[in-house]
Amino acid sequence: MAITLYDLCGRDERLRFSPYCWRVRMALAHKGLSFETVAWRFLEKYVLAFADYDKVPVLTDGDTVVTDSFEIMRYLDRTYPDAPMLGEGASFQRVLFFKHFVERSVTPALFRIVAMDLLNAIHPDDRAYFRETREARFGARLEEVHQPEQGRQQLKQALAPVRELLRESPYLDGEAPSGADYLLFGSLMWAYTVSLEALVETGDPVDAWFTRMLNVHDGIAGNAITVRDL
Repeated sequence: MAITLYDLCGRDERLRFSPYCWRVRMALAHKGLSFETVAWRFLEKYVLAFADYDKVPVLTDGDTVVTDSFEIMRYLDRTYPDAPMLGEGASFQRVLFFKHFVERSVTPALFRIVAMDLLNAIHPDDRAYFRETREARFGARLEEVHQPEQGRQQLKQALAPVRELLRESPYLDGEAPSGADYLLFGSLMWAYTVSLEALVETGDPVDAWFTRMLNVHDGIAGNAITVRDL
């Protein structure tokens, strides 16, 4: 069956920056599955009417439609059980905790680093919508939220336990990347794709891990278009 991923794009259709879509891209590569993407923009909610959903990622696998990045990862594990990513029982609970950690602690810090770069990376037609919705969420103008140095300090603190783990193993899930790696990588790839801002210090174990992640699965992430290429 043909697999299609509806994937957020920016001012250039080749610029794909959603952290949640990157989770799914890496998960599909982990499973060795071929897939096509459909570029989608914030205001094209009508395109996703078939899924009864108004944001990406949306994945179609033949007649099956799956929404939400974590649910898509679970679906891929159930449907294509080779090379499992999330585990079951206690293992699943731990990766679920890590998902919440990334979304509540890491992603907000990254947003402070790249907020204005992210606005610039978005298609011009979507910028007013993005500004309105994000400023309502943060209760402040994007210019006030954009505090790169403060964000880096917040990120450094949040990643302290990750940093210690990566001193002992090349990936969060051990000798090869898996579910936890993709959850964190998706958010870091989001910031890396839209901004030239340094996220972590050179020599930091997280920086070395990120470089390794860019190169896994035949460089699916390392070969992606970023603002550096535009």
